Amino acid sequence: MLIFKKLKSFYLPYKKDFIWSMLFLVLIAGITVVYPMILQLTIDEVVLGNRYDLVPWISLGFIAIMAIKGLSAFIQHYLADMFGIKSVFHLRNTLYEKLQRLSFSYYDNAKTGDLMSRLTADVEGFRFFVSFGFSEVLRFVIVVTASLFVMFNYSVSLTLVTIAALPFISIVVYKFDKDVHPAFRGIRESFGKLNTKVQENISGIHTVKALSKEAVEIERFTKSNQDYRTKQLNTAAVWSKYFPLMELIGNISVVVLIGYGGYQVINGALKPGELVAFYSLIWYILWPIMHLGFTINMFSQAKASGERLLEILEADETIYDREDVKNIKKITGSVVFDQVTFRYHNEGTAALQDISFEAHPGKTIGLIGATGSGKTSIIQLLSRLYEPTEGKIFIDGRPLKEYRLKTLRSEIGVVLQETFLFSSTIKANIAYGRPDATIEEIIAAAECADAHDFIMELPAGYDTMLGERGMGLSGGQKQRIAIARAICTDPAILILDDSTSAVDMETEFSIQQALQEVMKGRTTFIIAHRISSLKHADEILVLDNGKIVERGTHEQLVNNHGTYERIYHIQYQDHAAIMEKAVR
Repeated sequence: MLIFKKLKSFYLPYKKDFIWSMLFLVLIAGITVVYPMILQLTIDEVVLGNRYDLVPWISLGFIAIMAIKGLSAFIQHYLADMFGIKSVFHLRNTLYEKLQRLSFSYYDNAKTGDLMSRLTADVEGFRFFVSFGFSEVLRFVIVVTASLFVMFNYSVSLTLVTIAALPFISIVVYKFDKDVHPAFRGIRESFGKLNTKVQENISGIHTVKALSKEAVEIERFTKSNQDYRTKQLNTAAVWSKYFPLMELIGNISVVVLIGYGGYQVINGALKPGELVAFYSLIWYILWPIMHLGFTINMFSQAKASGERLLEILEADETIYDREDVKNIKKITGSVVFDQVTFRYHNEGTAALQDISFEAHPGKTIGLIGATGSGKTSIIQLLSRLYEPTEGKIFIDGRPLKEYRLKTLRSEIGVVLQETFLFSSTIKANIAYGRPDATIEEIIAAAECADAHDFIMELPAGYDTMLGERGMGLSGGQKQRIAIARAICTDPAILILDDSTSAVDMETEFSIQQALQEVMKGRTTFIIAHRISSLKHADEILVLDNGKIVERGTHEQLVNNHGTYERIYHIQYQDHAAIMEKAVR
């Protein structure tokens, strides 16, 4: 029950629904035990005692009891469902909020499909037990206790003989729980992997088809599906092993009841009606105990789901607002990196080593280097998506930790190389970071990003709905909308991470010209592989294996006979030679 204790904050606030549901359940269980007593009265008093005058009263009483039970069952089920639905609504919201707060380091190892499985299948598994599992346990306790009470009133010796099998059933139930829980845990994990495989395939369907790898993907999915099937079959084997054994022990109890009970009836120690009632009552005990297997089944699934949900809820939030955070609402954008070293997992090779530089409002810093040289790591640290392993980062002379995350990130406009657009209108995508932006401000941002003209050519202009991840737009169009989104937030610091890689040279030039006005008064970081994007930067940092190996203006670096000069020759002189040869 430790799992449910840890999750109690999600269902205890709605305990009123649960308590009222349980009160009606007590009434239903009490009425259920009355049935055999009515049956005993009908046989012993009406049939054998020739008291047929009692038939109308017994009939009316039975109808009244049935009506009360039916109404009570409706209310009990409704309240139990309300309890589960409210609890899970709270739980699902909390899980989603937690996922929003978790840092990038958590998502480095997490799989999207598995997270989706936890927020859907695992949450539903937990809800089902909260709605019905708790009530089933209480129903079991009440019905068994009440049945035993009535049975002892009829015959103490017969009761003791018939319940002698209960310890054996209890042992089987205990072993069943021990075996079935890990089986259900395996099913949940396998289902998460299956979801991940489906999600990855759908997200990368263009790559799959472009490389004609459909057969390979089908084979991989089949392996994951086979693993899921194997886990389910293992669980079914556990169920098939224990449930018939419980039923066998129960049937043995019934045989003993009929044999010994019949002997008592023959000797006059027990009335025929009492034996019939006894037969019904023993099943009120045996069936709940055997049905306990279903309840344990439900409990094990909920427990496995709860463990997976707690893995999210208890995950460390490494990036958060400190208690002594300053309530600073605006920044100017002066950035200082002071001997910053960074490792993604605090082990292994450093992604950045001893990085130091300054960037002031109105200045543009260019970052260039080979893939994996540390360019993107610098901007991720600046946005405090990760914490530096060593050294400090300052904005306006204050350490990053003194700013609220919301304030810090709202003042940093980022355009990533891998553009992500939401399934919404173009207008909503541009205004995503600033929902209160006017249509004039949205259009102005689009014009700065050289996106206004192509947007107006679309069927609904700025109200055009985009498909998933911007489906329907070219890579360059998506990048220009992403640039407009960053500009629309009016940030103090603007970061362009290879943001024009998907556009042609002419469009790149147009965007750069438009951005010149936007960059005024802002601190701008440009990450690029094209030197043409960096030529006008106030300072260019050349990175290699996480270190700054060169720094200076374009003119200084071209004459420095280093890495930058080699890149320059590759992109310009070699290209010019090729073009000249082609002309000849």
